[in-house]
Amino acid sequence: MSSVPGLQADCEELLGAFQEADTVRFERFAELWRERRFHTVFYGRIRALERNKLTKKTLELAQQYFLPPYAFQIRVGALYLLYGLYSTQLCQPKQKIRIALKDWPEIQRFRQDLIDSQHYDAAYIFRTLRLSRAFHFTAMPKLLNYRTKKKIQENEFKEEFKDPSNRVNSLITNDVLEELMNIHDHYQKMKCVISADKSQPDKALSLIKDEFVVTLKDITLEHQEWQQNRMKLFLNAKETDEISNKKEEGILLESEGSERANALARIKYRSYSAVVEASKSRRHRQVKLESSESGSNYGKSPNRSKKQSRRPQPARRRDSLEVK
Repeated sequence: MSSVPGLQADCEELLGAFQEADTVRFERFAELWRERRFHTVFYGRIRALERNKLTKKTLELAQQYFLPPYAFQIRVGALYLLYGLYSTQLCQPKQKIRIALKDWPEIQRFRQDLIDSQHYDAAYIFRTLRLSRAFHFTAMPKLLNYRTKKKIQENEFKEEFKDPSNRVNSLITNDVLEELMNIHDHYQKMKCVISADKSQPDKALSLIKDEFVVTLKDITLEHQEWQQNRMKLFLNAKETDEISNKKEEGILLESEGSERANALARIKYRSYSAVVEASKSRRHRQVKLESSESGSNYGKSPNRSKKQSRRPQPARRRDSLEVK
């Protein structure tokens, strides 16, 4: 999704560190931001066109973590991330955060959850973005072009950031439990009214357990704990797999290095131990060294001496002959 290599990994690393901090305070996020010098993400692009494209892609990447299906803490971290990126961008005028109209009701509910949970620092950051006109409201999440077919790339959600899908919690909420408790109390009072003994209902009218709502609440809490433990086991297994993979890669690299060194040693041994035999056409050029016992003929070729002895001597001139 990002045109800059490593940008998504850096954003996920920052949000992952914020998730491990187990808090939604802006103060902690600001510390993580400063430790990683995240404001330098826009540095290095000089041309205005490249700077605008980079800023748009960065805001678009951070904006996807601000919406479901991510967990509440990740969405708060994404809100802080959008605020930091919008405030530190180098574009003039500033590039805005693209928000589709279909996503705005969900964002409004998220804002209300922040206020109800008394996370006033996050609510203040959201209000600051609104007053700065940082949001660009659009009809579609992505820019569409007329008569062009473009394959929309699906976002790959990180499993650790997702809000675990829990149908039990979505069905049995605190409001539902409270309503069930009121209905159960009213049911118990009505049984006492129609019973012979007004203080307690008759046993014939006991069609459900008296602690039905309490038991249901305990089962729901137990299911939540089980799901949290399951997520922790999943994360631990993933970490152990990564560690084992790194160890296996190190062993493979060491084995490959040793195999390569052995191969080079064998090649060197063969190259130095092999005797180079001259071709037949050049054998007459080989010089055979003789021992010092040969005396003055040391270093001379016997074949050459034989050839010289067989060479015919030139005939004497007539004028050099003696006159008898």
